[in-house]
Amino acid sequence: MQITLSGHHVEITDALRHYVHDKLSKLGHHSDEIISIKVILQLENIRQLAEASVHIKGAELFAKADDEDMYAAIDALADKLDRQLINHKTKALDRQQHPRKSAL
Repeated sequence: MQITLSGHHVEITDALRHYVHDKLSKLGHHSDEIISIKVILQLENIRQLAEASVHIKGAELFAKADDEDMYAAIDALADKLDRQLINHKTKALDRQQHPRKSAL
C-alpha cells in the first residue's frame, strides 16, 4: 500500500507525515486490496481540511474531513475511510454469497 501525502498552504512536517501513515496504515486490516492512498492536507481560513482518495481493487473511495485541529481532521478522515472500507467489503461478500439469479 502506497500513501502519497501533499499539502496546500500547509507544511508537511515529519510528525504529520508519521501520524497520517500510522492512522491510514490501519486501513490495511480491513482490506488487502488497497493499492494506493492519496492524502491532501489543506489550510482554509481557520479550518484544517484533510481529504483522501483510496484506490482499491474495483473501486475508488473518497472522504473529506475538517476541524480546527489538523490531527482531529486526520482522525475523522481515517474513521470515515474505515467505515467506507467495511461497507465495501460487506457488499462484496454479500455479492459473493448471494449472486443474482438470471432472468431466464
